[in-house]
Amino acid sequence: MSAFVLVHLLVALALPAVARRNTRAAFAIAAVPPAAALTWVLARSGSVLSGDAIVEQIPWAPLLGLEFTFRLDTLALLMTLLVAGIGVLVLVYSIGYFQPGSGDARRSAPLLLAFAGAMFGLVLADDLLTAYVFWELTTICSFLLVGQAGISRESRRSALQALMITTMGGLVMLLGFVVLGESAGTYRISEIIDKPPGGTPLAVAATLILVGALTKSAQMPFHNWLPAAMVAPTPISAYLHAASMVKAGVFLVARLGPVFVGVPQWWVPTLVFGLFTMVLGGWRALHETDLKKLLAYGTVSQLGFLMVLVGQGTYAAALAGAAMLLAHGMFKATLFLVIGAVDHQAGTRDVRELSGLGRRMPALAIIALLAAASMAGLPPMLGFLGKEAAFGAFLGTGGGGLLVDLVLVLGSVFTVAYSARMLWGAFGDKPGVHPTAAKPPNALLLVPAAVPAFAGVVLGVGYPLTDELAGSYAAVFGAGSGAPHLELWHGFELPLLFSVIAVAAGLWAHAARARLTAVRNRLPKLLDAQRGYERMMALLERTAVGVTGRTQVGSLPTYLAIILLTVLAVPGSVLIYHAHIPDDMRLYHNLLQVPLAVLVIIAAIAAVRAKRRLTAVVVVGVIGYGIGGLFIVDGGPDVALAQFLVETLTMVAFVFVLRRLPARFTKGDTARSLRWPKLALSVAGGVVIALAAVLFSAARQRPPDVSADFIAQSEQGAGATNVVNAILVDFRAFDTVGEISVLAVAATGVASLVLASRFDRRRRSTRRGASAAPAERPNAVLSGNGHSHEEVQE
Repeated sequence: MSAFVLVHLLVALALPAVARRNTRAAFAIAAVPPAAALTWVLARSGSVLSGDAIVEQIPWAPLLGLEFTFRLDTLALLMTLLVAGIGVLVLVYSIGYFQPGSGDARRSAPLLLAFAGAMFGLVLADDLLTAYVFWELTTICSFLLVGQAGISRESRRSALQALMITTMGGLVMLLGFVVLGESAGTYRISEIIDKPPGGTPLAVAATLILVGALTKSAQMPFHNWLPAAMVAPTPISAYLHAASMVKAGVFLVARLGPVFVGVPQWWVPTLVFGLFTMVLGGWRALHETDLKKLLAYGTVSQLGFLMVLVGQGTYAAALAGAAMLLAHGMFKATLFLVIGAVDHQAGTRDVRELSGLGRRMPALAIIALLAAASMAGLPPMLGFLGKEAAFGAFLGTGGGGLLVDLVLVLGSVFTVAYSARMLWGAFGDKPGVHPTAAKPPNALLLVPAAVPAFAGVVLGVGYPLTDELAGSYAAVFGAGSGAPHLELWHGFELPLLFSVIAVAAGLWAHAARARLTAVRNRLPKLLDAQRGYERMMALLERTAVGVTGRTQVGSLPTYLAIILLTVLAVPGSVLIYHAHIPDDMRLYHNLLQVPLAVLVIIAAIAAVRAKRRLTAVVVVGVIGYGIGGLFIVDGGPDVALAQFLVETLTMVAFVFVLRRLPARFTKGDTARSLRWPKLALSVAGGVVIALAAVLFSAARQRPPDVSADFIAQSEQGAGATNVVNAILVDFRAFDTVGEISVLAVAATGVASLVLASRFDRRRRSTRRGASAAPAERPNAVLSGNGHSHEEVQE
């Protein structure tokens, strides 16, 4: 499994070189990895459906317990049919859709394949942290695909909006992953499902994780990024925003649903947000004139429907959710590809300009009819199986279940209405509109759209296969006796009545669309998600400018003060609260430590009170040499040697730099008023750091296992009796090489300063007519009050 994920990403890295020469070949090559992955998964579907999941672990930081873990189970199998199967179709479709050699084609081929690999890794992930890595990879790929070249303002805005909303939700979700993993004692999803934690941490994790799922799957009020992302080319919309990326949130809820069974913080938000999104999304879709926007709001509505089903934690709802998840991927991918073909051939997708395409493109119209019938829930389509099961999932659960069914019926009414509007808008004959001139699409545009449409028919008629696939996932919630099944005919029952009402009322709503649109236009627009997003971003920008203007003032003392205040406020307060001085603490361990400590203290006080810059540098160097002496006393001559070298090089560098600065420190008018706050802050910071050193050094009760291993291996493995030397030279040789490189760079810098100073001195000696003062500081500019420009800045 990991090999397929890696192949996706590696081939994507190599594709730009191919795309620069031949974009058609690039799309054809890009279709090979998902096709291979789909074939491999289907070959193992029998064992997976029988309950034998395939697991693969790849440790990448064993000491920290971090690993990439992949698991192919029923839910992953179902999602792979969408991710890999539709991915192949979209890539083949792109060969005929994109203009050969265009910039969009060169960018889209590798990015689509990289996105497919990230989604494949996400659906197979059996580790929370692994899932988060691939989750964010899909976000990055989506940002690049929606933004494309970033030429237009609309594409940049839409890409950034999608990135901001989904990334913010993802960060909150990551916090939920940490809470869940730590409370469960493991980050393996399958182990958490077997033994879920309980109590408050589980409720907190449910709330945080749902934020990420709701934003990724465009649930209201986070839905506005999805219609805005329709600026992307249609094949990208078909894959990312119909079949794959927007399913990630629904998939996450379905994956973690067994962990949060019965948790109100999980099933209540999915029910409320899902129902609200289904109804409002369908209502918005009914009034759109752009076919892609219509399908986009339809996708928002269907995602709300899916969220209701997969979030309830019952066998019946999970069965319907799995069926609808598969059905939605099939019919929505088909419809987006159909609209792409219409736009490609007719040059527009505005329903007010299209007319008579049903006669000019009969094959494409039939394909669209099959997909729209599945979306509307007409038999014998796969969508009918899922919708019937959804209506029945909430019956028998009391008055609340009947209320949920009524809202689902209302949402389904709008689904039927905008399905009919899409068909009529794209292919119908409109009075008063001239027939649209367009040629029938070629096979590259037709066949990829036809495959999922006919698959919806096959999976609907062959409902035993669909029932086995959906039921295998729903079994994690416990089927029990009398468990429902997916069938085309359940008899004259209430779900059938709901379906009939939804279809009849939906066709009426389509016929009365003009009147409904007029009513909508008269309604007050109390809430607008897009306007709310723009206002929040504007507020964030103003806040950032204000904070930056007050903190980034160009003053080093201010920056140091902010750092010290942060240290005192966050770790310092906790450290002082839990402070416990060790009982065996001694004032000193070696008599030589006393004079060295006194020397360091005196030098520190002298550095603070120094009036001349050179004096301050020399005194600071004394502090460094004193600390090096303490290293020698404590048995670290090698560390002391590094300290002496660094202090010497630093002092030499300072001396050459100070030649460019005034000899004495200059003080502003406010220096005296700020002296005591600076002193108090410095003393507090020093006390906290000293206390931390004491507490941390006393916290170790015995050498850890890694230290014991170093001690045991130093003489035998490295031939060294000094453990520190063995660690630096043998066990951590790369670190030592890095430190030597730093010293070499510092020495090079000092040598450059020396050479530059000599050159500058020669140049000044040849200059004629220069005054003595500027000759000493050629870069100094005198201000009106007689001070140099450097002094004024000081």
